[in-house]
Amino acid sequence: MHRTYSLRSSRAPSATQLSSPAPPPASTKGKLFGKSSLVGSIRRTTAGSFGPELSRKLATLIKAEKNLERSFELVARERKTVAKQLSLWGEENDDDVSDVTDKLGVLIYEIGELEDQFIDKYDQYRITLKSIRNIEASVQPSRDRKLKITDEIAHLKYKDPQSPKLAVLEQELVRAEAESLVAEAQLSNITREKLKAAFNYQFESLIELSEKLASIAGYGKALLALLDDSAVTPGETRPAYDGYETSKQIIIDAENALASWTLDSAAVKPALSIRRTADDVYHHGAEENIDGTGASAEEGWANEHAPAENTDQVVV
Repeated sequence: MHRTYSLRSSRAPSATQLSSPAPPPASTKGKLFGKSSLVGSIRRTTAGSFGPELSRKLATLIKAEKNLERSFELVARERKTVAKQLSLWGEENDDDVSDVTDKLGVLIYEIGELEDQFIDKYDQYRITLKSIRNIEASVQPSRDRKLKITDEIAHLKYKDPQSPKLAVLEQELVRAEAESLVAEAQLSNITREKLKAAFNYQFESLIELSEKLASIAGYGKALLALLDDSAVTPGETRPAYDGYETSKQIIIDAENALASWTLDSAAVKPALSIRRTADDVYHHGAEENIDGTGASAEEGWANEHAPAENTDQVVV
């Protein structure tokens, strides 16, 4: 929020902006042809046509997200324009309308600022997805090499089963399979790690934007309550407006609410009907038997065939 509390004077940075540096600007901002839907469509279409086959689908997703960020950027820019125009229109009206529309303009402009910040945070999600795309691209050559050697062995066995080159190719295949195992393990690990990190960026930025928007909407309704909308008869004069300090305080309260908001204080929490973790949904082979008790098959057999205890023994 801006400490001038008006769109009709110069704007100063808030304490939040000074104390909490924003993430780097999104890579989609300020690019040539950024607003062209045709260019975005071409970029999205061609993204899946080049590069390693394994990474093409994710590359298409990343390009689509880039186009989405450009749309967010347009919305944020237009929101600020709307806020300024609302303030300019209200300036020529009666005192109460002039003051309230100016303060509403401040709130709406702040929404545009929040949407702009959201783009930068949302871009962290898209950048993290690129890590998965890069590892997919690096795994493709090992898959291709193993497949190529396998095809050569099959072809040579059909054409010349006694060829001495078979032994060489089979050794190469063993090495290629070992390299492929390492690459596939890396892909599996990084995919899960980066997927969780990426969508944590997205969901946390969505939670922050949504709750701050809801907060601003509440303070906007408080400003509307300052307007006297009771009907007047022709020639009747409305009471003098005396809500300047109140409207300013509403903006100050809105600023404080936004500055003090943290993810831990989020009001909306998921109401889950079932709580399960990764340990609950993954089965670890012999660690669980068929009845789900968690005992292995060997332990179950041992329990069934164990000798009966001596019930005459005295327990001290």
